[in-house]
Amino acid sequence: MPDIRPTAGSGALVLNATYEPLCVVSVRRAAILVLSAKAICVADGEGVLHSARNALPVPSVVRLTRYVRVPYRTHVGLSRRAVFARDGWRCAYCRGPAETIDHVFPRSRGGRHAWENVVAACARCNHTKGDKTPAELGWRLHHLPAAPKGAAWRVLGHRAPDPRWADWLDLRESESEAA
Repeated sequence: MPDIRPTAGSGALVLNATYEPLCVVSVRRAAILVLSAKAICVADGEGVLHSARNALPVPSVVRLTRYVRVPYRTHVGLSRRAVFARDGWRCAYCRGPAETIDHVFPRSRGGRHAWENVVAACARCNHTKGDKTPAELGWRLHHLPAAPKGAAWRVLGHRAPDPRWADWLDLRESESEAA
């Protein structure tokens, strides 16, 4: 078995036989898929994996040789880290560095814990806002909160994508929508 040590960004994107993104796996799992002929390496990463008899370029993107039917979740799970990633780690009120999450319509007043009601906030704005709404304070949101969309969110969640995966995850389209 090759000696595979985890490195920064040590994940590999797995594509279905139709080049549809499925998930992200460890470099070790991607190498095993390639060596067992269950996948083909589409894009190489940095470095080479060595075993006693073979050398294999580190796989960055692999494509399965057989089609796999996968039922997709229709929504992205709500988590603290995902809210920070969606909002770019910036406060929705003052655009400073975000440290906490805030419910736009406070939960104490019946607000839901949902993508459309949760934003990233700095501690100062969150404390000042308390259990009031932004309208009551005369504040406005820099962007309306919404659930993230697209294959990149479904496959990656809150993880930062490897730039080599951009062609398969349609990252260029989602960046232009955000601008």
